[in-house]
Amino acid sequence: MATINFGGVLENVVTREEFPVQKAQEVLKNETVAVIGYGVQGPGQALNLRDNGINVIVGQRKGTGSWKKALADGWEEGKTLFELEDACKKATVVLNLLSDAGQIQAWDGMKNHLTKGKALYFSHGFGVTFHEKTGIVPPKDIDVVLVAPKGSGTSLRSMYLKGQGLNSSYAVFQNATGKAEERVLALGIAIGSGYLFETTFQKEVYSDLTGERGILMGAIAGVFEAQYNVLRQRGHTPSEAFNETVEELTQSLMPLVAENGMDWMFANCSTTAQRGALDWKGKFREATEPVLNELYDSVLSGKEAEIVIEANNKPDYRAKLEEELNLMKHSELWQTGLEVRKLRPKK
Repeated sequence: MATINFGGVLENVVTREEFPVQKAQEVLKNETVAVIGYGVQGPGQALNLRDNGINVIVGQRKGTGSWKKALADGWEEGKTLFELEDACKKATVVLNLLSDAGQIQAWDGMKNHLTKGKALYFSHGFGVTFHEKTGIVPPKDIDVVLVAPKGSGTSLRSMYLKGQGLNSSYAVFQNATGKAEERVLALGIAIGSGYLFETTFQKEVYSDLTGERGILMGAIAGVFEAQYNVLRQRGHTPSEAFNETVEELTQSLMPLVAENGMDWMFANCSTTAQRGALDWKGKFREATEPVLNELYDSVLSGKEAEIVIEANNKPDYRAKLEEELNLMKHSELWQTGLEVRKLRPKK
């Protein structure tokens, strides 16, 4: 492992240089890896594994949209594409990439095929961490590991095709065979990770649920709406309000932050912007930190997990979800965004 100084704190990370794809291939050469679920993470991880020379099969409910997508991606029924439980039976390493709700529903059937010496892999610590609510308790004689890419399966795949890599966290929950760490590192590299940093199942799910509800999705969507609304209430047009709220951030500033950091972006903007940003960032931090602490406490207590499980079990959940998503889609803010994106110059 390489030791990296992250802002004054030393951490161990695993890079492709010290654990190349060739080593991953050697570790996994006698394994049959089943990717269970072909929704958000499944396609990216499965295709990257296949392209990296790993023996991969896919498990998915027949006749679903995801089954059809798997066929379109070149997986062959009866050869590399199977019903969910059949794939679990054939595999020595099972990548459980179903949704959190899907994992709960499928667990009783899957666990019967998790026999001694196999490995069970997750990309989210939800099911195992909140086992009292999900019922997901792995057998004691198998390895249980996690690799969580810090981005969508789509991003994982697109970056792999560019020769790049998405960083991922990894964890070992249970090392029954003595090979769990070697297995998880091999899998992490083979799915296309740029580098791997160590965590635990609990820390992964606590940070992930907080991040999704916070800055990654919930907080930024709420702040977008707040600033857009204020500008509209103060007489600005929809296009001006959208450009000052969303377009400039996503198209100009965030790429600079991603490439060089917020400090660099601050140092390379106008002195007027610098002064205002430095003066106001503390106020926003002080306003939002209590909300984020409330959010983390809700995650830690299991309340957020309960909300997710209860909502997903309602028969009308999908219909209600579609209503909520449509409210966002058809809002003035995001309808304006639709038109603004059409105006972007094409290459």
